Amino acid sequence: MSLRRELIWNRAPVRDYFHASTDKQVVRDAVFDFLKTRQFRVRATILEKSKAMPKIRTSEQRFYQYAWHYHLKNSLAGIEREIQLTTASLGTNKKRGTFEAVVHDALGQNFDSEKWFTAFCPASADPCLQAVDYCTWAIQRKWERGDSRSYDLIKDKIRDEFDLFRIGKTHYY
Repeated sequence: MSLRRELIWNRAPVRDYFHASTDKQVVRDAVFDFLKTRQFRVRATILEKSKAMPKIRTSEQRFYQYAWHYHLKNSLAGIEREIQLTTASLGTNKKRGTFEAVVHDALGQNFDSEKWFTAFCPASADPCLQAVDYCTWAIQRKWERGDSRSYDLIKDKIRDEFDLFRIGKTHYY
């Protein structure tokens, strides 16, 4: 909130909330400068959709169930304490319900039910989700476009990038 207020005070083109893909470059620069000063770590799971076998892509729900399962399995392995997972809610009520069920299923496969809690909210309501958006945007730009400008600003925060389909050579579409 303090960064948002500072940018507004300085007449920067700030929208309702921070969103990397639509923010102006001056705002992105300020957000990345802010993130560089904070302590956090990022563990990303990379899924190149075209390499996903057709049985994994039978539906959007199936694909994201697979993605969440492996992301949690790899990034939270060995964690013995309780976990609160906050993720952005999206789309229609039906899509949101399906997405929440996928996340709950993946958590249930990886952790005891008494050890995890979830929260789903719009990214506009949670500054940490906005920070995650910026980090994933930077990682995506690096992987998809070879553009590491923003990635380089936060690379010391990135603990690992697990490319789930790294050994796959076949592109199914």
